[in-house]
Amino acid sequence: MKPSAILLFALLLSACGTARPLPSRDSAKVEVKTVERVVRDTAYFELPVIIEKVATLDTASVPENKYAKSEASVSAGVLHHSLQTKPVREPVEVQTKEIVRDSLVYRDRVQTVTVEVPAKLSWWQTLKMKAGGVFMILLITALIYIILFNNPKLKSL
Repeated sequence: MKPSAILLFALLLSACGTARPLPSRDSAKVEVKTVERVVRDTAYFELPVIIEKVATLDTASVPENKYAKSEASVSAGVLHHSLQTKPVREPVEVQTKEIVRDSLVYRDRVQTVTVEVPAKLSWWQTLKMKAGGVFMILLITALIYIILFNNPKLKSL
């Protein structure tokens, strides 16, 4: 029997298997949402207090509104007039832009979990698994033998 036939027979009898781990990945996706809206608000401003006095040759008067008070009086033929503003807080509508940024993070995680198989191996499966290791050792030994002892170039050395 040729050595290559023995090698081919040993290769056919050896059992091979690969361990394939489950894919493990961790991906994150960030989504930023920006909303711009106009907000109406009320602001208050205060009028400054201003006092003014005027003297004139005229009749008496007392005008008054919500911002100012005016008093006039006649003394010795002269009209004395004073104008005084009231401290008033006046509301004014103000429009402001409000920018709201919201970010959402989406995460996908795949976890690797080892699952035990509840069924035991049959005697034939156990025999094939054990014989695979034995045949691998026989295969390596046969390769070393073929390389070292059946090579004509090595025999001449």
